[in-house]
Amino acid sequence: MNGIPRAPLLLGLAGLIPFIWGAASYLSPALQAWGASMLGPRFIGPYVQIAYGQIILAFMSGVLWGFATRAETGKATTVYVLSVVPALWAFFMTGGGPTSAAVNLIFGFLGLLMLDAAFAAWGLAPVWWMRLRLLLTLVVVCCLSVGVFL
Repeated sequence: MNGIPRAPLLLGLAGLIPFIWGAASYLSPALQAWGASMLGPRFIGPYVQIAYGQIILAFMSGVLWGFATRAETGKATTVYVLSVVPALWAFFMTGGGPTSAAVNLIFGFLGLLMLDAAFAAWGLAPVWWMRLRLLLTLVVVCCLSVGVFL
């Protein structure tokens, strides 16, 4: 992960913990039982992933909004509108049960990656941004896929 500043890399990796924990507690009945008794059922399996995924998509909208402040006047409206899409996606598309919510979160994070790429191509994101976002998105999508495909 050369070129990614240490703080964003470490914080980004730490931000994966709820997704990884959710996948692990989905796959392991022992972890699921321990997590349910110690943390409560909301903090295991797909439930922690869905709640946290909603938060992260909303957070990432804020990050994109920050990048939008760097846009040229003619492009500013477009990038501001695009920056709120992940938060709106999380709000409107994560109901209907854990499987459909996880599928929609997967699409949300893949769509976010496309927005990240666009913002990077427009010179609004740091040069290291896409290396970090590719890594984090890969792990998030794999973790969410556990509850959908297994």
